[in-house]
Amino acid sequence: MIDVHFVTFDCARPYELATFWRDATGGELHPETQKDHDEVLLQGRVNLLFIKVPEGKSTKNRVHLDVTGTGGTTRDQEVERLLGLGATVFEDRRKPNGGGWVTMLDPEGNEFCVCRAEYERA
Repeated sequence: MIDVHFVTFDCARPYELATFWRDATGGELHPETQKDHDEVLLQGRVNLLFIKVPEGKSTKNRVHLDVTGTGGTTRDQEVERLLGLGATVFEDRRKPNGGGWVTMLDPEGNEFCVCRAEYERA
C-alpha cells in the first residue's frame, strides 16, 4: 500500500499559484514559505506542492483535480467564487437536469473540474 504524499504542480510562479489554490481550498501555506521560493507547499486535506520549472505548460494535463463545494455551497456558487479568484471556464458541461461539471483553468492553465457535491445530488 502507498499514501499519496503530495499532488505536485509544475509551474512558473509557485507562490502565486499556491496562493490561488490556498484561497480556493482554504489550505495553509507552509509556515516557512517565502515569495521567492522555487517550491511552495500548501497544506490541507490534500497537500499540494508547487515547483518552479523553466518550461511552460504545452498540452492537456494527464491528471487533474475534481473539486466540490463544502459547507453547503453548490457547484455553481463555487464556479463563480473561483472565477473571482482568477480561474477561467474552459468547458461548461453542466446539463439542464442539474448534472454535469465545469472544467476550469487555474491561473497557469492547469485543468480542474468543479462537480456537484454529494449533498447536491441527494
